[in-house]
Amino acid sequence: MYPEVLYVMAEDLLKVCREKGLKLTLAESCTGGLLAGCITSVAGASHVFERGYITYSNKSKGELLGVPAYVFMEHGAISAPCAIAMAEGALTHAKAELSAAITGIAGPDGGSDEKPVGLVYIACAREGFETQLERHQFSGDRERVRLQSVESALRLLNQMAAK
Repeated sequence: MYPEVLYVMAEDLLKVCREKGLKLTLAESCTGGLLAGCITSVAGASHVFERGYITYSNKSKGELLGVPAYVFMEHGAISAPCAIAMAEGALTHAKAELSAAITGIAGPDGGSDEKPVGLVYIACAREGFETQLERHQFSGDRERVRLQSVESALRLLNQMAAK
C-alpha cells in the first residue's frame, strides 16, 4: 500500500521508539492521516503509537491541539508557527514523548503567490529537546505532495528519536 521506502522508515522509527521507551503522537492536516496510516501499517506499532490527530480545520487545530487563535490571524494555518504549535500541542495533549505535525497545501488548488501549492511545514517535538522545523516546497500532484510530506516527516522523526 505504501512505497517500500516509507514502510522501512516507519519500521526503523518504531524500533528506535520501542528501544527508548518513546510514545509517538501525530498531528496531520494536509496528509489527512496518511503518516499515521503508514506507521500503523507496521506490525507492533501499538507498542509505540499513542494517537493521531487529523486536524484539517483551524477550529480543530485550536480545540484538539491548543493552537492559539493569534497564530491563524497573524501567520495562517500554513506556517512555521502553526506547525510548531501543532507538534507541541500534540505532545502535551497525548502525554507522549515524540510528535510530528504536518500542515501544508497539497493542491491542486488553494495556493497563492505567497503560499503556493506544495508548500508544507513539518515540525517534530520531543520531550527535553528543542522542536525541529522544516519548510518544504514539494512538486507534483496532490498524491505526490502528500507522500513527500510523509517521507520528510518520517526522516525528521527518525532523527529526533535517535537523539
